[in-house]
Amino acid sequence: MGKWSRRAFIGAGVAAGGALVVGIAVRPGNPTGKLKDFVANGDGEQLINSWVKIAPDNTVTAIVPHAEMGQGAHSVLAQMLADELDADWDKVEILEAPGLPSYAGADIGREFLAPTLEVPNLLEPTVQGTFLKLADMMSISFTGGSFSIRGAGQRSIRMAGAAARQMLIAAAAEKWGVAPSEITTANSMLSHQPSGQTATYGSFAAAAAEQTLPIKPQRKAVSDFKLMGKPIPRKDIPSKVDGTAGFGIDMEIEGMKYAAVKAPPVIGASVESINAETAKSMPGVLQILNMGNFVAVIADGYWQAQQALNTVEAIYSKAEGGELDQAAVFARYAKALDDAGADGGDIETDQGDTVDAMAKATKTIKAEYKVPFLAHATMEPMNCTARIADGQCDLWLGTQNPLAVRRDVAEALGLDEEKVNLENQYLGGGFGRRSASDVPVMAARLAKAAGYPVKMIWSREEDTAQDMYRPSATSRFEAGLDKDGNLVSWSNIHVHLFDPAEAPTVPHYAIPNQLIRKVDVPMHLRFGAWRSVDHSQQSWFIESFVDEVAAEAGKDPLELRRTLLAKAPRHLAVLNKAAEMANWGSPLPEGHGRGIALVPSFGSIVAQVAEVDMTGKKPRVTKVFCCTDVGFAMNPDGVAAQMESAIVYGLTAALYGEISIKDGAVQQSNFHNYPMLRINEMPQVEVALINGDHDRIGGAGEPGLPPIAPAVTNAIFAATGKRVRELPISKHDFA
Repeated sequence: MGKWSRRAFIGAGVAAGGALVVGIAVRPGNPTGKLKDFVANGDGEQLINSWVKIAPDNTVTAIVPHAEMGQGAHSVLAQMLADELDADWDKVEILEAPGLPSYAGADIGREFLAPTLEVPNLLEPTVQGTFLKLADMMSISFTGGSFSIRGAGQRSIRMAGAAARQMLIAAAAEKWGVAPSEITTANSMLSHQPSGQTATYGSFAAAAAEQTLPIKPQRKAVSDFKLMGKPIPRKDIPSKVDGTAGFGIDMEIEGMKYAAVKAPPVIGASVESINAETAKSMPGVLQILNMGNFVAVIADGYWQAQQALNTVEAIYSKAEGGELDQAAVFARYAKALDDAGADGGDIETDQGDTVDAMAKATKTIKAEYKVPFLAHATMEPMNCTARIADGQCDLWLGTQNPLAVRRDVAEALGLDEEKVNLENQYLGGGFGRRSASDVPVMAARLAKAAGYPVKMIWSREEDTAQDMYRPSATSRFEAGLDKDGNLVSWSNIHVHLFDPAEAPTVPHYAIPNQLIRKVDVPMHLRFGAWRSVDHSQQSWFIESFVDEVAAEAGKDPLELRRTLLAKAPRHLAVLNKAAEMANWGSPLPEGHGRGIALVPSFGSIVAQVAEVDMTGKKPRVTKVFCCTDVGFAMNPDGVAAQMESAIVYGLTAALYGEISIKDGAVQQSNFHNYPMLRINEMPQVEVALINGDHDRIGGAGEPGLPPIAPAVTNAIFAATGKRVRELPISKHDFA
C-alpha cells in the first residue's frame, strides 16, 4: 500500500484509468504517484481529508474522513461536496477514507483550537499542515464531538468540491478556447452556452487533473446552495433497510474462528489461574486462553465459544478499588468537596467578586446534585475481526478513531503502524464507546496467540461490566439574590470533568459574579466519552439549579432565563421558540407539569420543554418540544433526527440509567437491570430549527441530549413540588 506524503493536506489531481481524484494540499506538491495506486486498486491511499473522484461514467465518489454510526455524516458530507462541485446527486457515491495517518483530523484540531482563524492564501497550506501534524502526532482521526460537519465538512469537504469544479472548468476552457467565466456547471455537466458545447465531468477528468490546484477555492454563498440546506435522503438508508449494509459484526473472512471473552469483574485485576476442564470437552471448542487481563474461548461458532466460556472458573488478583461500593464512591466525592472548602480546587471561572457578592446577598440558595456512572449500551455488541499474516495485522471493525486503533494495536503487537491495516465498517451505535482501542487490541492479541483469524464478540454482560463509563459526579451550588430577586452571584464546585474544554461555565447567562471550581477524585473504573460528554452531567446540574433559583426568587423559570439572556439574542430566540411551541403558561391537567432547559454545546444552542404526567405510578414524559440553532442546518431532516435520537438516549439515562458498584465490580449486566426506554414510553417530539449563523455552524449529534434531563426533572417539580437532585429518576418514589 502506497503512502501519501504527510506534507500534503489538500491533495492533487491525478488521472488513473480516466478517473480524476481531487484532494486538498497542506504543502505545495502533487503526490500523483501515491494517489494512483489508491484510485486504481481501491486499497486506499494516505490522503489527508476529503477528496473527490470522478470516473469516466460520470460517477462522483466522495471520500469522507469520518465514520458512519447512524448519525448520517457520510451522506451530509457527500451532500456538501456535491453541492460545491455541482454534481448530480443521483450519481454520487460515498467511500470512507482509510485509517491512515494522512487522514489525521486536521479540521478537528483547527475547529477546536482556532475556529475563526483565517489566513492569506499563501499561508493557508502551512497553517493547515501544522494542524495536520498535530493531529497525526496525537493519532486523531476522530468521529465525535459533533465535529464532522462543522469541521471537515465546512473546511476540507467543501473546499475539495469547489477545487474540483474550478479545475474542471479550467480544463474545459482550454479545450474549447473560451473564457472560464463563460462556462457553467450543473448536474455533473459543463456547458458553454454561446457555442452550444456541453460535456460530462467524466470526459474532462484526465485534463482537469493536469490543472493547477487552487489553494483556497471560493466556496458558494448560502444563496447559491442547491443541495446544502435541503432534506436530501441519506445514501445509507436503503442498505440498512434491506440488510445489505456491512457492520463490524457482519464481517466474515476465510479461516475465521470465533472468540468469547471475559475480563476480571474488578477493573485492573488480572487472571491468576483458570479451571477449564469442562470447557475443553464442549463441542466446537478449539482453544482456551488465559491472556493475563482476560480469558478467551475460541471455537467454531460464537455461541459455542460463549457457552464454553460460561463454564470456565477463574481466580483473579486483588485490585485497587475492590472494596468500593456506591455509597463509598459518593463519600469520596463528598470528602473531596469538603476538603476543597471555600477556595480550594481548580478554578474554571472567576468573574467579579463572588465571595463579596454572596456575603452581601439578600438571600442565598444552596443545592447539591448527584449523577451515577453510565454505560454506553450500543445496540451492536462490541466486536472486532483480526488476522495476522506475513508480519501484518488486518482489522475489520467499526471504530470512531481508526488512527488511535492502528497505533495501539501496533504497540500491543510490537509492529510498525504501517503494518496495521484497518477497514472501518458501519457502527451499530458509538456514543463515544467505539473511540477506545481496548476491543481491537484484545482481538489482535487473540489472533496472534491463536495463529488464525479471529472474530471476537463481547457478550452484553461483558460490555456492561467492562465499559468506558460516563463518570458519576457530585456538584454543589450556591446562589445569591439581591433585594429585587435578581441573581447576582453564582458559586459551583464539582467533581470530575472528562474534557476540560467543557467546564460548566455559564457565559450566556448575565450573572455578574461567578466562581466555578472542580476537584479530581481518582477512581479505578475506566472513563470515556459518552454522548455529549460532560454536558450530560453539568447541564443537568446547572439548569436544575437555575430552576431552583427561579422558585426561590418567586419568578417563572422561563422569565428568569429570559432576563439572564438579555445580552444573548441567539440563545433567547431559541428559548422563546421552544416556549412558544409548548404554549408555555397555558393550563395543564392536574398532576401534569412543564419544565424548560437551555444548553449551548458543541457550537449549537438547544432549548427543550418537557411535559410530564405524574398521575400514574411513575413519571411519564408525554411531550418534548425542542428548538435548536445549529447555525445552518446542512440537512434539516438529519438535524431533526439527531435531536430526536439524543432525546431518546438522554431520556433513557435520566429515567433509568445507573451503573452501580459493589466490592469494586459493576452490578448491572444486561437490559433487565440496565433498561432502555421502550417504544410505549416514547413521548411525542416536535423539533424546530433556527439558522442563526450561516458562517459558524454547530453540531447536531451531541447537543440535543443535555437539556432533556433538566427539562424533565423541572417538569416533575412543576407538577409535584418535589425536587429531583439525584439521577436516575427511577430512584425516587413519587407515590
